[in-house]
Amino acid sequence: MNIGQEVLEALKEELTESEYNRYIKHLTYDVKKSNSDVAIFYAHNALVINWIKNKYASKIAHLFEIKTGNKVNVQVTLKNRTEKLKTKKQPEQKAINSLLNPSHSFDNFMVGGSNQFAYAAVKSVSENAGKVYNPLFIYGGVGLGKTHLMQAAGNVFQNEGKIVIYTTVEQFLNEFIRHVRNKTMERFQEKYRKCDVLLIDDIQFLSNKETIQEEFFHTFEALKGAGKQIILTADKHPKKIGGLEKRLQSRFEWGLVADIQPPELETKIAIIEKKCEINKVKLSKDIVNYIATVIDSNVREIEGILSKLHAYSQLMHVDIDLEFTKNVLKDQINENRANIDMNMIVETVAKDLNIKPSEIKSKGRSKNLVYARRISIYICRELTQNTMPQLAQYFGMKDHTAISHTIKKINDLIKEDEDFKVKIEELTNKITASN
Repeated sequence: MNIGQEVLEALKEELTESEYNRYIKHLTYDVKKSNSDVAIFYAHNALVINWIKNKYASKIAHLFEIKTGNKVNVQVTLKNRTEKLKTKKQPEQKAINSLLNPSHSFDNFMVGGSNQFAYAAVKSVSENAGKVYNPLFIYGGVGLGKTHLMQAAGNVFQNEGKIVIYTTVEQFLNEFIRHVRNKTMERFQEKYRKCDVLLIDDIQFLSNKETIQEEFFHTFEALKGAGKQIILTADKHPKKIGGLEKRLQSRFEWGLVADIQPPELETKIAIIEKKCEINKVKLSKDIVNYIATVIDSNVREIEGILSKLHAYSQLMHVDIDLEFTKNVLKDQINENRANIDMNMIVETVAKDLNIKPSEIKSKGRSKNLVYARRISIYICRELTQNTMPQLAQYFGMKDHTAISHTIKKINDLIKEDEDFKVKIEELTNKITASN
């Protein structure tokens, strides 16, 4: 396998299967014409070429840098087409090769209530390296923007000429093992203890690895003692990372611990609109709102959905409307909702409206109970595969006609009352995001 194929295989891990098969799978790498400055790929049509240039070129270049240590100019052209490819040498940089993704910046990070604190903390650190919040520890679920924020700060530092190292715990561990085997630990220690800024992703993978924890502890102490900035990310709070030495846990909490929560509906809509702008995909407000309410909070999934819609629209020569969107995303949405059940929906609605789940399923006819019951029935119908007779049995109603009557009332309210429509969307978002 050549280096071009290795890079495409690595990119496969970041994409949905359909996205990879549609745009990346059939790319071919020109081993003879490519070199340390340029990577040349061939695609089978102009549509794919334009999409790859706009969407994936920077990611491919970034992966080449990780694999080879060289910054390359990615060129994509038609098969059997001869054209002069310009190879531009990259200007020499003062900072060492840091493997930062240049597309990660503060400007294109969408800020909302769920991530505002973490954003403010990282922004502050980027303006005062080593002086405030050192270390800065960011934690949260997959795809919420931890790496984006951390690398945004790293790009600021690197543009200032600072020596920045970005790595994952896995890469740190592999490098450590290689230097131990080669008996060159002094080179490893010099690299990590002489930088100005150290950024490490997925710190939870230090768990139960005593030898590497020992080495990382001394690296941490050396950098902190020299006033160098450390930013770490993990999927959970330091206190909840099992198999972590107490002295490391306490040091991770020395500076500031900031969490990122799944985005609320408004932020998710803003993210989708921003991604549409970047990827030149035009979607109506109804479609944006629909996508925001039916998918989870993983930003990578949002990008995959937009790519899928754009590709279907281009290849099938149809406009993207709401019905088209629902059909295209049907399988993906069903997969996301596979683990959602009626109990989960009723509990979420009850908590939001400050009533007991058992009351929603009761015969109570007070205004607030009827309101909650109708919403629960509607969302159960939308998010689960249960039939109307099954819904009637679950909610203790006479038969499926009562369910049908309730859903009709809800649909009428959605059309007439914008506030009610937003409430339905918010609750739907909470349920799908927690799944």
